[in-house]
Amino acid sequence: MRNALPFSGLNVVDFGQYVAGPAVAMILADLGANVVHIDSPNGPLWKHSANAVLNRNKTNIQLDLKSGSDLDRALSLCSQADVIIENFRPGTMKKLGVDLDALRETNPSLITLSLPGFASNDQLRKQWKATEAVIAASSGAFTDMGYNRVLMGCDPSFSPLTLGSAYATMLAASGVSLALFEREKSGHGDHIEVPVAAALMEGLSYNSIDIEGMPERYHTMREKEIARRREAGLPMDVTYDELQEYLDPFYRTYKCKDGRYFYVVCPSHRNHARRCLELAGIYDELVAEGLPEVENLYLPHSQWEAETSIGVYPLPANWAAKISEKMKHVFITKTSEEWGKLFGEGGIPGAPHRSTQEWVNAPYSLESGLIVEVNDPEYGVMKQPGPLVWFEELGEELCDIAPRKFAEYQDAERLFSQAGLNRNYELSPNVEPDRQWLKGVRVLDLTNVIAGPHSTAFLSRFGAEVIKLDPTKPMYDPLIGVFFSYLSNIGKKSLLLDMLTDEGKPIFEALVKTCDIVVINAPSRQVEPLGLSEERLKALNPDAIFCRLDCLGGPKRGEKTDYIGYDDIIQANSGIMTRFGGAETPEEHAHLGTLDVNCGFAAGLAMSVALYVRAKTGQVLRPRTSLSSTTNLAQIKYSHDYEGAPPRDEPSGREALGYGALSHFYQTHDGWLYLDATEADINKLEMLEEFRGISTCDEAGRKAMLANQFKRKPNDVWLNKLSQLDVAAAQSRSIEWLRKRYSRPQDGQVGFDSGSYAFSTHHEHPSGYVTTMVDHYSIRPKEAKIIAAPQTERFGRSSRRVLGELGFGESDIQSLIDKGIVSDGWSAEFLPS
Repeated sequence: MRNALPFSGLNVVDFGQYVAGPAVAMILADLGANVVHIDSPNGPLWKHSANAVLNRNKTNIQLDLKSGSDLDRALSLCSQADVIIENFRPGTMKKLGVDLDALRETNPSLITLSLPGFASNDQLRKQWKATEAVIAASSGAFTDMGYNRVLMGCDPSFSPLTLGSAYATMLAASGVSLALFEREKSGHGDHIEVPVAAALMEGLSYNSIDIEGMPERYHTMREKEIARRREAGLPMDVTYDELQEYLDPFYRTYKCKDGRYFYVVCPSHRNHARRCLELAGIYDELVAEGLPEVENLYLPHSQWEAETSIGVYPLPANWAAKISEKMKHVFITKTSEEWGKLFGEGGIPGAPHRSTQEWVNAPYSLESGLIVEVNDPEYGVMKQPGPLVWFEELGEELCDIAPRKFAEYQDAERLFSQAGLNRNYELSPNVEPDRQWLKGVRVLDLTNVIAGPHSTAFLSRFGAEVIKLDPTKPMYDPLIGVFFSYLSNIGKKSLLLDMLTDEGKPIFEALVKTCDIVVINAPSRQVEPLGLSEERLKALNPDAIFCRLDCLGGPKRGEKTDYIGYDDIIQANSGIMTRFGGAETPEEHAHLGTLDVNCGFAAGLAMSVALYVRAKTGQVLRPRTSLSSTTNLAQIKYSHDYEGAPPRDEPSGREALGYGALSHFYQTHDGWLYLDATEADINKLEMLEEFRGISTCDEAGRKAMLANQFKRKPNDVWLNKLSQLDVAAAQSRSIEWLRKRYSRPQDGQVGFDSGSYAFSTHHEHPSGYVTTMVDHYSIRPKEAKIIAAPQTERFGRSSRRVLGELGFGESDIQSLIDKGIVSDGWSAEFLPS
C-alpha cells in the first residue's frame, strides 16, 4: 500500500531531535518515504510521549556517532539517502563526522536540510542553546501577545505551543519537496537551511506588519482603549470580564446553557453576520431599532450613508454593546454543543470551546481521519494526529499509519537497499546559476482571507506566476479584504471577474486551461456550485492540480466536514484557547493567523508534493489540508492520547509564566529573562555563586532563589554567565524591538544576510502607506534562488492585462467592465480611508 504514496522509494536519514527535524521527517514518512531515525545510545534528547508521534512510520535505530564503527554505519546510510535532515546548532554535524557539504560533493543529487534554532550566519545567537522557549522569547512571541494581554497588563505572557517548530516544519518540508521537484528536472540536489527563529517570524508576519498612518476606521475598541490609557497615564488593569465589553459581538465568547462557552467569529462578512443574528432571532429586532446598513463598504468612511453597517469590523461601541447584550441572552438558552450544530449547519462560523483532550477524543476527529489510532510499541493504542496533508485519491491509505519500529542497523541497511528509486540522476549541464524552483509554474488562486491566499503567496517566492481571481463585488469588508492582502497577495496579478455569469465562465475556463495549479479554500459542498468539480476541471485541463484547503476537513468525510470557519474557530474547538486563557476564561491565542499562516504553508507543501509526483510519474493528485490538521502540529505535545497517560504538563491561563522553577520567566534588574534549564543543568547552576544550594531546594525554594537573585543584576550579566555554562536562557524581546533593529529600506532582495531576523520598509508601497513587513527569508537554499516578490497590487490592477494575455481586445475588455463581468478595482483607494 505504501508503494502508492507520493514519496515511495525515497530514502531519508533523520538525525533530528525534539520537534522540528523529526516532524519534517515524519511528514516525509507519512507520505511514503523510507525514513531511518537515528538516536544516540541514550535515546532521544527529549523524553516525551510526542516522540511516538514524531517517529511513526520510521525505522528507529541507535548509533553512537562518536564511535568509529557507528559513524561508518551512519555514513553508509547517508550514502544511500535522497534526503538527510538535522536540527542541531550550526557545525555540530560536521564535528560529529557527518559533513553534509562533503556528502553532497560525492552525490550532487543529494538534498540536505538543516533546521538550526538561529541562522548559521547570526553571529550573536547561532551558538545559543536554542530551545523552543528561547527562540520564542528572543523573537517577540511572548511579548506581543495581543491587545487582550496589553489591556490586562500581562507582559510577558507565556504559551507552551511549539509554534516556531510548527512553522519551521511546514516550511522545511515544503523546501525539501520543491528541491525534489527540481531534481526531477535537473538531477541536482541542494542544501536547505530553515532557521526556526526565521520561520517563527514568518509565522507571526500578521503581528509584525506596521502600516504608518493606518486609517482610524480600522482601529478596534481595544486599540482605542489602550491609546486612551497610555495618553492619560492610566494602568493596564482591565479584568477578564471587563475585557469582554471591548470585544466585537461577532468576535467573542458567550456562555451557554450547559455552563460551557461558545466562540462566534463572523465580524467582517455581511452574510455570515446576518445569518448569525437571524439564527439568534434578533435580526428584525435590531433593524427595528435602527441597525444601519451601508451598501458600499469600500467607499471612504466619510462618504458612508450611515455610521456603521452589519458585516464591518470593528463596530462602534454603542452598536457593539447593544448586539452583545442581546446575544448573551440568546446563547444562554442552548448548550454549546447545540449551538455548534446550528452554526455548522447554518453556514455560520462559530464553535464550542473544548480542551485538546476533548478534541483528540471527539468522534468527529476520529471519523474524519484528523485523529487516527496507532498501536505504539511503548504506549499501546494511541490516538495520534492524522496526516497533516493528504490527497483526495489517497485519503484512506495515508490514514493507515504504522507505529515507530525499534530496530537494528542491519534492518535500516536492508530497508534502504530495497528502495526501488534509481538514484543515478543525470545531471543537467545547463543549470541556471539562479534557478527558481517554480519558474514556469502558473497558479490560479480563488482563495480568500489568510490561509488560502498565503499558500499561493508562498509559491510566488520560488518564481511561480500567480493570478489572484476575486469577485467583482467583495464579500468581506476592507479590513480582511484589503489589509490582510498586504501579506497574502504579494507577488500576484489581481483579476476581478464574476466567474459564475455566462460571459464570465468562458474566461474562467480559459484561465484553467493555462494553469498548472488551481487553489480554493472552501468546504467540499461549495465546490460543485462554483463549477470546480473534478470532472469539469479534468475536462478543461487534465494536467491541472486542484488544491483545496478548509476549516474542519480531514482525509475522510464526517459530520462536520462541510462546516465553515476560520483560524479562531479551530483555536476554540481544539483546546488552544482553553489552555491559553484558562478553562473558565478561554482566550484567543494572541497571534493573528496562528493557524492560518501555517495552514497556508501546509497547502504549499501539498502542492509541492503534487508537482513532484506529476513530474515523476505523470499522475495528477488533488492535494488537501485544513486548519484542523494544522492545529495538531501546533499542539504536538498535547494532541495525542493513550490509556494510562499521566496528567499533561500544560501551563495555562494568564498567570502561567513557564513550566516550573527551572523553565520560567524571571524579572531581572532591567527587564525579563526566560530561563529554560532542565534537571540536568542543576549542577551547572550550582557553579554560580548566586545559586549555590539550589540542588537541595524543593520546587518552591528553587523558584524563590532564582527570582531573588535574577532581579539583582541586568539581563546582559545573566546571559553571559548562563551562556558560558551552556544553560538555555534569553532576554524577552518585542517584535517592535526586532523590527526597529533589523529593518532596511526595501531593496528588491531577501534579507538572508542579516541573520535570523529581516524586515523591509516599503516607502513606496502601492497602497501609498509606508509599510514595514518581514521578509520571506526562512527557506534558504544554497543553489536555488528565492526572490523578493513584488508588493501586493490594488485589487483589479491586472484585470486588463490578464484578459489581454488571453487574447481579448481592449474594446472587448471595456465591454466586460461596463457589464460588470470584469472590474478593474473595488475602490478608488487601495486601502479605503
